[in-house]
Amino acid sequence: MKTRVKELRTGANMTQQQLADLVHVSSRTIISIEKEQYRPSLMLAYRMAQVFGVTVEDLCCLKENKELEDKQFEDL
Repeated sequence: MKTRVKELRTGANMTQQQLADLVHVSSRTIISIEKEQYRPSLMLAYRMAQVFGVTVEDLCCLKENKELEDKQFEDL
């Protein structure tokens, strides 16, 4: 799942470890989210959104991800 975590984190001049500490996860979790290898839980997405002052919808690119998923279903 595409997110804006890396974009927002680097824009805030924050390390992966700093973000991880703020949202109570390991830096590996942040790395995996940024590489689109792991989907954050709703609570983790909410915590990260609060850190960056954005909505969960914006953080997780929900509109874009929904459109991509809808397109996959159309192709079936």
